[in-house]
Amino acid sequence: MAGTAPDPFDAAEEAAAALGRITGVDHHDVAVVLGSGWAEAAGSIGEVVATASMDDLPGLPAPTVGGHRGELWSMRVAGRAVLVLGGRSHLYEGHGPDVVVHGVRAAVIAGCTTVLLTNAAGSLRPEWGPGTPVLISDQLNLSGTTPMGGPPPPDRFDGRFADMTDLYSPHLREVARMVDADLPEGVYAGMLGGAYETPAEIRMLQTLGADLVGMSTVLEAIAARHLGASLLGVSLVTNLAAGMAPAKLDHADVLEAGRAARGRVAELLRGVLEQL
Repeated sequence: MAGTAPDPFDAAEEAAAALGRITGVDHHDVAVVLGSGWAEAAGSIGEVVATASMDDLPGLPAPTVGGHRGELWSMRVAGRAVLVLGGRSHLYEGHGPDVVVHGVRAAVIAGCTTVLLTNAAGSLRPEWGPGTPVLISDQLNLSGTTPMGGPPPPDRFDGRFADMTDLYSPHLREVARMVDADLPEGVYAGMLGGAYETPAEIRMLQTLGADLVGMSTVLEAIAARHLGASLLGVSLVTNLAAGMAPAKLDHADVLEAGRAARGRVAELLRGVLEQL
């Protein structure tokens, strides 16, 4: 019908088909999404085979947030083809959930059976200060939306009610701890964003069981798991949360924390990819 929005799964399949043309690589095994501050580590993850602009992929907008690069890389790591997205789209930029998860959906449809999601996060645990990478063990989707809303997925995909019991793979978390035995793990709360949380909201999140808070990741995780991918999530603590931090929160500090931790996070990502 005229004016009807395109089906997001059809759009993801179109983008998946375009990945080979854009990168010159027929198949990718693993997808990595780099959050704020993580892009600094991209060049140290593996051998770069090809680069492209993220918006060369149909339906994928270029990131607009500082610390996100508008590039994607096809890499070789320990014999595997790895697709690295140098940034992501966010709800607070005005995108709907289908746009936010579009890159991850396309990667999984294109063959990526493992997805590594990274982000910058505020810490609700005083002992996890800036520069600490933390494995995500579970999540709270407090964004107010979901990629599984709207019409049901086409029949060629599983139904919308995917099991989220082991959303973040226990096996992949063990792999990560083989690389870095000191990694803590905790629950990530994903908010709509656009502004940092208030101290009252942080106290609420602590009551709900959150250890980390950010403005991304949760929708991508749901979409990837629905399509059958195994997930590893890693947050880089860039600040203590509101009411706990000694100074006002500033995105420039988030980026600086990412730069300072570049070596450790690159070693972690590379090590996990080598162990898959």
